Amino acid sequence: MRTNCLHVLLVLLLLYAAPAIGQRMEAVFLKCEHLEHPLGIDAAAPRFTWQVADSRLGAAQTAYEIIVDEDAAIVRRGNGTVWKSGKIASSATITTFNGKKLKPRTRYYWAVALWDKNGVKSATSQLSWFETGKMKEPWKAQWMSDGEDTLVYPAPYFRKEVQLQKQVSQARVYIVAAGLFELYLNGAKMGNELLNPMFTRFDKRNLYLSFDVTKELRKGNNAIGVVLGNGWYNHQSWSEWNFNGAMWRNRPAFCLEMQVRYTDGTTATVYSDPTWKTKTGPLIFNSIYTGEHYDARMDLGRWSVPGYDDAGWNKVVQRQAPSTQVVTQAMVPVRIVKEFHNPGVRKINDSVYVFRFPENIAGISKLSIQGARGTVIRLKHGETLNKDERVDQSTIDIYADQRHGADPFQTDIYILKGAGIEEFMPRFNYKGFQYVEVIADRPVRLNAGSLSAYRVNSDVRQVGKIESSNTLVNKIWAATNRSYLSNLHGYPTDCPQREKNGWTGDAHIALETGLLNYDGITVYEKWLADHRDAQQENGMLPAIIPTATWGYHWGNGPDWTSTMLIVPWTLYQYYGDTRVLSDNYPNMKRFVDYITSVSKNDLTDWGLGDWVPYKTIANKELLISLYYYQDALLLSKAAGVMGRATDAVHYRQLALRIKKAINDRFLDTEKAIYATGAQAELSGPLYFGIVPEPLRQRVADNLALRVRADNHHLDVGLLGAKTLLGALSDNGYADLAFEVATQQTYPSWGWWIANGATTLFETWKIETATLSRNHIMFGAISAWFYKSLGGINSDETKPGFHSVIIKPAFVKGLDRFSATYHSASGKIISSWKRLNGQIVLDLAIPANSQGRVRLNNIRSVIDVGSKKEIKSSLINKDGDYLFTAGSYRILIGEDVR
Repeated sequence: MRTNCLHVLLVLLLLYAAPAIGQRMEAVFLKCEHLEHPLGIDAAAPRFTWQVADSRLGAAQTAYEIIVDEDAAIVRRGNGTVWKSGKIASSATITTFNGKKLKPRTRYYWAVALWDKNGVKSATSQLSWFETGKMKEPWKAQWMSDGEDTLVYPAPYFRKEVQLQKQVSQARVYIVAAGLFELYLNGAKMGNELLNPMFTRFDKRNLYLSFDVTKELRKGNNAIGVVLGNGWYNHQSWSEWNFNGAMWRNRPAFCLEMQVRYTDGTTATVYSDPTWKTKTGPLIFNSIYTGEHYDARMDLGRWSVPGYDDAGWNKVVQRQAPSTQVVTQAMVPVRIVKEFHNPGVRKINDSVYVFRFPENIAGISKLSIQGARGTVIRLKHGETLNKDERVDQSTIDIYADQRHGADPFQTDIYILKGAGIEEFMPRFNYKGFQYVEVIADRPVRLNAGSLSAYRVNSDVRQVGKIESSNTLVNKIWAATNRSYLSNLHGYPTDCPQREKNGWTGDAHIALETGLLNYDGITVYEKWLADHRDAQQENGMLPAIIPTATWGYHWGNGPDWTSTMLIVPWTLYQYYGDTRVLSDNYPNMKRFVDYITSVSKNDLTDWGLGDWVPYKTIANKELLISLYYYQDALLLSKAAGVMGRATDAVHYRQLALRIKKAINDRFLDTEKAIYATGAQAELSGPLYFGIVPEPLRQRVADNLALRVRADNHHLDVGLLGAKTLLGALSDNGYADLAFEVATQQTYPSWGWWIANGATTLFETWKIETATLSRNHIMFGAISAWFYKSLGGINSDETKPGFHSVIIKPAFVKGLDRFSATYHSASGKIISSWKRLNGQIVLDLAIPANSQGRVRLNNIRSVIDVGSKKEIKSSLINKDGDYLFTAGSYRILIGEDVR
């Protein structure tokens, strides 16, 4: 008996060990439409992506197979009746569904099997799933509102009780709103998301969300509740950008369908219709722009639970749909992503307290307080304090006169019910702040535990990290990340405290910074749809997107609205996904054609130029024409990827004409300078690659001379801040670029940090009257850390980081630097340090990728896995050492530069 037991145990051990021993490749990080387990997908042919996990040296995928079925058990057995792709010989880690027609409101399970470089098939991946939404299924529910005017301030509440006759096995709610909403079932709020749905041009496109509400429903009586906020739909605060006069503006409304499946297989449906009831309540005012006012004395009690007495509630009013296009919100949601408790607090007097949080954020605060009924509390949010240690809003005072003080800027108002400890946290607003001044109209007692702050932004997954021996570099990187997240709320914005506008220029300047630090593709794909909605028939785009009417006549031009080209192409480079090109190609083409129609002699000065420069104003026509050149070139490349050969040739020729026109007009070949030789005028042509090769080094030398003449400081605005550091470091002046990047005196990024900044500022000069202290537009420096100091660069020939160009700059004054980037293909590491007179570079290339390493004076290369030297086996191609997937330690002589 004992022998038999040992035999069985040995067999079991071998069975469980077999996959680990013989099958070391696996598909991981499975996503559908770039989301993990998405609920409510509309795409008829959704995209599947995965990464390859395989620690072996040179690991590479040679084929894959996708399996899809409604039954998880069938997929686990390696079958798929909805789609079984069969073995597809390819190293691609993205593919498009090509099976049976997908049904609406259906969950599908899927898995991936891979073949490694030896042709060995892996075990099938862990199971994943996605669920379709309504797709093109007509909405049977009706749009409902409370029938009030746009000038009515209290928010509408809605409720409906429903009887479910049987035990529930599955239930989904599909809800779309014009404005913002919160959904409740039997007293519980559904989901942890905020500010749903995301901002769109409401008369063109509305977004719906899907909720799994199975656990919240029960047999018998159930209650559904909805609260609507104004958001950008009914902008009741004054706005310089005309959102209060938007063509779509109306009282908020919603449309809801609940689909229920019982355990016996039968179904039931609930729709928004005239049987619902509505009432206003304690949320007496809400503005996405300024704040919220809440009168707790008007509390409605447990209004969203069954059995509530709604006899005094009113009938709802049916409304027309705001647009003809209702599509799913297929993107990461906005959530609370970080909490700050027990801040510093200073008591000014018995009714005024000032709370200080450790960093500047975009978010909301939560008050916990006890006091007399009717006590009015104001929570005034700001980025700085004045000389009296009170919250200073002077930098936004020009926007603060809202309804003669009745709608104070960045200020919430809470009126106490007077029943024990009360809590207040706004639901349809966010602000930019580091300080909160709590002002009561009578004495109250507060302490550090009375107020908390919550950072709120699109919940994008962090994929990058920088760490170095230079404290300032680390602080600038962290501040850039905070500014990026503070300006990501379903679309990229300029600042969270003053505007919340989707400024196009700010966004494309910081695009690579965003993508190297966060997995943001779903946010940008949504924003590109906003571009398509905003584009006029002639191809023109506005400066801010989304917009009501503002931005078509000022601020827009190639230097700003080239987002229409830059964003799709950059997403394609970072994710290897051609869908983003095909979805936007007609709009990309129309925009370039529009620039051509308004340009003269292949040049244009349509735009803002080098916005908020330090001192020198660079030539506008030169800098803007560089973006025109880039747009034509990117369109030509996109056309090539799309198989549009005629377009590819046409726009390539256009790019060459623009390049020639720029050089003919602005390049002094004898002096090797462009225009007046300002920093932006020299770095721009170098960065965009239009300098004739024989003059390239001389132009770079002149740029370095100019920077040194400017006391080794920058002298640029927004556009120059994008090009300066890269133009220097890519042309032999990495040390000088690093010196500029790490200056701590005015003007510099370090000057902000030296003056207490935890986020990036709007201008180099910190005394500016309208200064925002949380802007991302000067945030390209973070991408430069990755691309120059870390040397991690995409390879255009193999997008999605299936090939990685590694060319770190080992700059003077930096002893250690590490960049980690979880790319679409897996983790890339470039980490170096100085040790015993040489550079030690630790490099990781993900499975199914290769590294093109551009370094001189390599002394040895060690495979970390085997600890064997492998330099002699490396292939040198076109000056690049080719590294297969793996982890390496490379020893380099200090005279590498």
